[in-house]
Amino acid sequence: MAAAPALKLVDLTVSYDRHPAVHHVSAEIPAAEMTAIVGPNGAGKSSLLKALLGLAPRIEGRIECSARRIAYLPQQAEVDRSFPISVLDTVLLGRWARFGGFGKASKTDIHDAQHAIESVGLGGFERRPIDTLSVGQFQRVLFARLLLQDADLVLLDEPFAAIDAKTVADLMDVIRRWQAEQRTVVAVLHDLDQVRRDFPNALLLARELVDAGPTARVLSAENLLRARAMAEAWDEHAGACEVSAPAPMKLSA
Repeated sequence: MAAAPALKLVDLTVSYDRHPAVHHVSAEIPAAEMTAIVGPNGAGKSSLLKALLGLAPRIEGRIECSARRIAYLPQQAEVDRSFPISVLDTVLLGRWARFGGFGKASKTDIHDAQHAIESVGLGGFERRPIDTLSVGQFQRVLFARLLLQDADLVLLDEPFAAIDAKTVADLMDVIRRWQAEQRTVVAVLHDLDQVRRDFPNALLLARELVDAGPTARVLSAENLLRARAMAEAWDEHAGACEVSAPAPMKLSA
């Protein structure tokens, strides 16, 4: 008997100002495995991640999620680094749900944060302000913060954009450890060679679903050509589908 998927998308449509970014997508993402979301620019990849978190403004269809805890890494461009905060305090935000805005990090929290910082190769950086870090160093900090969240579903939006090869390799080691711990990892990626090398599963999106499943099949030349043609033919001014009784988005455990 096949294991239940970590995520099941049923006729999912995500819209902004009545314009669909993701259109009638139905797919399953396997539990305890690594899945890459790929597709042309503007294909709706980041919109799909935001829909999984309930952050998109208009979501129709159904999302079934078996995860108890979800961790999310946004694109670096969405993170404000101007706030005067140290590496250690940034990582401790991974425990925010535990101690909140008026609570205090415990000795265990601080110990775990220091261990996470060391595990991503930044031992000794605990007191460094985040605005003094390179792009690659800051991405290591964000991965350390994810470690503290202890989530069984990890969503990553372009985690390797504009960072050096050594950092990519080190962070891939962290992702592989998550997978070995039976966590589900879903990452939006652009480097198809890396997807073929490191991610056994893929979901190819061009506003609509092209294919989802084993990476070797999904990233076939035929599917990639089809995705490009679909993206080029998409009408940016198309409105959302009119249905007689639109079903609201449902996020169920």
